[in-house]
Amino acid sequence: MDGRVRNVLFLCTGNSARSILAEALIDHWSDGRFKGYSAGSFPKGAVHPMTLDLLERLRLPTRGLRSKSWDEFAAPGAPALDLVVTVCDQAAAEACPLWPGAPVTLHWSIPDPTAVEGPDTERREAFRQLHRELESRIQALAGLPVESLDREQLQEKLAALARG
Repeated sequence: MDGRVRNVLFLCTGNSARSILAEALIDHWSDGRFKGYSAGSFPKGAVHPMTLDLLERLRLPTRGLRSKSWDEFAAPGAPALDLVVTVCDQAAAEACPLWPGAPVTLHWSIPDPTAVEGPDTERREAFRQLHRELESRIQALAGLPVESLDREQLQEKLAALARG
């Protein structure tokens, strides 16, 4: 094991729910092996209140979480990225900036809980479903032996993980 922390950027369009939750979960489940970041192609400018509520109920830190543009991670001085994961289909279809570090990329097609309309009970259930899906994928990602995989092997393992 090389002991190096791998930087993971989670992307979606608004950076208010899916990517924010993924950032918090990778930091929680990876035992310091990964550092999570999140951004959006068209950030909302604020984290969705139900995202913050869910994180607080899970007793996960919310300090420092904010909705931000992916341009921050393409700018000089940005952290070198090892992995970029798009968590929504719209962001995956957009032309992304050039990322420092030439990261491996991965796409997870995950429904947007902020798009669910109806009573709060239905909306909260959409956020709980988001949590279950992201947590499962992130636990699998955090369990990969990234220290012993070359770039091609890592890409293969990530593709298999994306397929389920």
